[in-house]
Amino acid sequence: MSNNIDAIYTGDPEEFAGSYLKYVQSLLGKVNPAEVAGFIRILLAARERSATVFFIGNGGSAATASHFANDIAIGTNDYANPFRVISLTDNAAIMTAIGNDHGFEEIFVRQLRVLGKKGDVVVGISASGNSPNLVKAFEYASSAGIATFAITAFDGGRLKAVADSGFHIPTGPKEYGPAEDVHMILDHLVGAYLMRFVKNG
Repeated sequence: MSNNIDAIYTGDPEEFAGSYLKYVQSLLGKVNPAEVAGFIRILLAARERSATVFFIGNGGSAATASHFANDIAIGTNDYANPFRVISLTDNAAIMTAIGNDHGFEEIFVRQLRVLGKKGDVVVGISASGNSPNLVKAFEYASSAGIATFAITAFDGGRLKAVADSGFHIPTGPKEYGPAEDVHMILDHLVGAYLMRFVKNG
């Protein structure tokens, strides 16, 4: 499968901008609303049982994990019955300690072993779906009674295969920018819905 971003590059910045935007629009046309609704229902159910939702990811997806935690936990403005959402990418001391002492593949699973409990949810964000630290966290979660939801792109990789459910946007290989663009739109879409659900609930 070819990389569409390579294919649209001509050297002209205006032409590239137009082509890039058209490509992202085409990807948005592939979004499955049922997958989005399923994710919203998972978050609402977790709130009802006071479960914690953990977001994990690497690189740009780590930033997306932080953004999700902000928009859902704080952006919904519900303190009586809050969404208990945490990004496990945000504590540099913990991540570097685990990475240094036990290896980078352990940075999420060891946090889940301390913080996670049966009935919680872990959401893994990965364009490739093949990040070993996310896959390992999902495998642990499954053994501990923690539900798993994968937010992926490319072909979904191993994460999509091992997840209980997920949101997938099919892109070409290594199309990190468009993949993360759509993942961020998912964040804002979900956050916008939950904010209004709380306000009107």
